[in-house]
Amino acid sequence: MPTPVEIRLRRAEQRLDITFDDGFLAQLPAEYLRVESPSAEVQGHGPGQRKTVAGRRHVGIMAIEPVGQYAVRLQFDDLHDTGIYSWEFLHQLGREQEARWAAYLAELKAKGLSRDPR
Repeated sequence: MPTPVEIRLRRAEQRLDITFDDGFLAQLPAEYLRVESPSAEVQGHGPGQRKTVAGRRHVGIMAIEPVGQYAVRLQFDDLHDTGIYSWEFLHQLGREQEARWAAYLAELKAKGLSRDPR
């Protein structure tokens, strides 16, 4: 399992940069992290229960809290803070960012939703 050697919050860019021990650099926008949150609020409690999170274009990360030696909890400025982002999940989000983001945008469009707040 890849582990971070550096985690840097870029507040002005609303981005989390994570360099992993395998050399991979994940540059993860706060909006992307928020809409892909591993929390039950977003993922649901079972198959087919995932929710589409809209209106988070301008969301930022207020705090990063370590969870043991395997993850972090992110606190967003929309007060969402229930997801635990494991190193493995963050690495996966970085590797799959282009495909996941395209799928998210398509999902918003199909549901008539927007990235912009109401």
